[in-house]
Formats: sequence, structure tokens, C-alpha cells
Amino acid sequence: MNSKLWINKALSTCLVVAIIATYSMVALASSDRTAGELLVIGKNTNSEAPLVKVNGEAAESGRSVFSSSTIATAESASAVINLGKLGKIELAPNTTLALTFNEKGINGDLLAGRVTVLNASDSVNIVMPGGKTAKLNAGESATSSAQTQDDDTTSGGGGAAWLLYAVIIGGAAAALILATTSNNNDIKLNGGSTVISPTR
Repeated sequence: MNSKLWINKALSTCLVVAIIATYSMVALASSDRTAGELLVIGKNTNSEAPLVKVNGEAAESGRSVFSSSTIATAESASAVINLGKLGKIELAPNTTLALTFNEKGINGDLLAGRVTVLNASDSVNIVMPGGKTAKLNAGESATSSAQTQDDDTTSGGGGAAWLLYAVIIGGAAAALILATTSNNNDIKLNGGSTVISPTR
């Protein structure tokens, strides 16, 4: 009887040790790191899924996105990052964003392209390439300053170039008119010289 009692005590002790070891492993495995979920949107090209890269690696819908990740979309794809109660942001095609977030809010460095806040518990701080910070609320977008400068160059800069060309062409036309109407012109058409016809 004593042997059965000792065997039961030994088994109970082993069981308690196994349970404690299992729960401590689960506690160590759980992390307080906040993660977002990636949703890739776009058309398939050449029977391949639209391409979005997270930290330089190709990523598909459903991938976890952690803070301090860099997300880059291709020309044929956009991406939505769902951060749960923090909110959702959308990256347009040809966009690169270095994203950081925690329980207090969402921040990002926009390297290229456009980012739109779909919804957010608080304003989203986006640092532009020039260093200026934009505070975006739900429904608002930010575009990298490099693209804005390109747009200004094609619209405003093109108008200034056309004005310069018009002034140059107008000046050349005025000089040509003055030269032909001047009285000091040495060449006179049909003036004083005799023309001999070969068929006379």
C-alpha cells in the first residue's frame, strides 16, 4: 500500500511540474507586440498575384505587419494595413512607407507615393520627404513632396517655358519685319536693273 501511495505522489508531482512548464512556455511565447494585417489589392499580371513588399520580401494578403516595417507597393497593386482599433491606412500604387505604430497611435515616413487614412482612433502622423509632418484624420491623404514637385513642374514650369518661347519668337518676328521694311535696304526688287529674257 505504501508503494502505491509513493507512486501516486510521484505521478502527481510529475504532472504538476509538466503543467507549470507548459504554462510558463505559453507565457514566454505570448508577446505584447501590436501587429497589423496586410491586405493586397490589385490586378493579376501575367497570372501572378499583385506584388507588395514588406521589408524587401514579397508579401501576400493576410501577412502580419509589425511596427518599424517598410511597405512598398508595385505599380499594379495597392495595400491596406488593418491595425485593429488603431485604424486602417491605404497605400496607393508605387508607394513606399516606413510604418511605426503602438497602442498610442500610428506614425510613418512617406518615402514615395500616397498614403490615405481610411479610419483611425487618433490622427496619423506622416513625415514627408522634406521633413514636414502631416497630421491626417480619417479620409485624408498625403502625397510625397517629390511627386508634388513633379506635378508643379509639369503644370506651372511648362507655362513659364512657353512664355519664354513666345517672347523669343515674337522678338525674332519683330526684328524680321523691321529689317524688311527699312528704307536702308540695299536690295531692291524690280528696281533700276535691266532684265534680259532668253526667249526674246
